[in-house]
Amino acid sequence: MKRDDYTAANREAWNEAAPIHERRTFERLLEGFRQPGYSCLEPIETETLLGIGVAGKAVTQICCNNGRELLSVKTMGAGRCVGFDISEEFIAQGRQLAEAGGIEAEFLATDVYRIPAAYDAQFDLALITIGALGWMPDLKGFFAIVARLLKPKGQLFIHEQHPIMGMFEPGDPEPQPQLRHSYFKADPFRDETGLDYWGKETYKAKPTYWFQHKLSDVITGCLENGLALELFTEHEQDLGGIFDNVTAQPILPPLSYRLIARKAP
Repeated sequence: MKRDDYTAANREAWNEAAPIHERRTFERLLEGFRQPGYSCLEPIETETLLGIGVAGKAVTQICCNNGRELLSVKTMGAGRCVGFDISEEFIAQGRQLAEAGGIEAEFLATDVYRIPAAYDAQFDLALITIGALGWMPDLKGFFAIVARLLKPKGQLFIHEQHPIMGMFEPGDPEPQPQLRHSYFKADPFRDETGLDYWGKETYKAKPTYWFQHKLSDVITGCLENGLALELFTEHEQDLGGIFDNVTAQPILPPLSYRLIARKAP
């Protein structure tokens, strides 16, 4: 399969999952964003964004899903906010959330690799959160898009699942976690059990393709596209809540990481 084939298949699967996610979380989110200053950001994300400073800045979130995190950044005082996502259905949810809260934000349904050139050099900050990078069949090309969107001296903030977790099986019922996959797995994971990561129920779904990217792929992808590292930290927080048998152990691998990089002047 080619890059476009993978992204097209994943678009169908995410559109299929959208009404399931809506049933799980949407009313709570609507109620939240009707309240001034509401945020659903993780504490470390809030801390990091406060450190970076978002007041008045133009911010984009790539793979924004229903926009809940981008809208949370907007309530922190950000300026122009634009969310990009491959799923038309989730983008529609983002617009609904923005309308419910009277929050000004723009949402565009698009393949990340085909974000229009009109958005080039428009953003002070690009935000990437859990679950975005694994959907990218071409990681170097993805960071080229990020660099294209950022203004000179603009920053990238990533808060993601650590690639080491790709060696374990999510939801593994075994009390003692086992290494199930190679860290260096090159072909994508193919799955048809659905994308209900809120309720964790499986269903017969359209196929998805998830890519195992090494941490060196992420760092090199930044550096090769002119994004210089400013901060990198590793953490023991399971951002997705899908590795219960791993987090129950007394000795933990790194479960997530935080990265900040800056585009050259």
